[in-house]
Amino acid sequence: MIRTDEEYMALALDLAREAAEAGEVPVGCVIVRDGEVIAEGRNRREGDRHALAHAEIEAIDGACRALGGWRLTGCTLYVTLEPCPMCAGAIVNARVPRVVYGTKDARAGAMGSVLHVNSYPLNHKAEVTAGVCADACAEILRGFFKSRREK
Repeated sequence: MIRTDEEYMALALDLAREAAEAGEVPVGCVIVRDGEVIAEGRNRREGDRHALAHAEIEAIDGACRALGGWRLTGCTLYVTLEPCPMCAGAIVNARVPRVVYGTKDARAGAMGSVLHVNSYPLNHKAEVTAGVCADACAEILRGFFKSRREK
C-alpha cells in the first residue's frame, strides 16, 4: 500500500519514540520500496555501546539483507533527523535514490545543514526532501534532551 511521505515519517517517529524509551537519542528510520516498508532502524548507540549504531545504518543493513544486495535502487529512506556524515556516506554507498528527513541537524547534518554530501563529486547523489513532519521530529528531540538536562 503506497502511503504519503508523512505516513512513512510517522512510522519513523514511532521508532524514534522507542529509542527515547530505551534511553537513546530519538531517531527512527524506515526504508520503503514499492510502497512496502522493507527495513527499519532506530538509534542503539548507548545500548549496543557502538558508534555505528545509528538508525540509518541499522535500516540500510536490514534493507540490504531483505533485498539480497547492497544496491538499494528503487528505495526511499525516511529518517526523523537529517543524516550525519557517516550515514550520508552509507546512503551514497548503498545508492539510495531518495532521502526524506524530518528536522535539520545544525551540528552534524550532512544533507544541507553543516555540509551537503551532494555537493561533492561522488558517484551517487540522492534526491533529498527536507522538513517532512519537521515540528514533530524536532519536538521529540527537544523533549528528550530537556528531560536529560532535568535529571
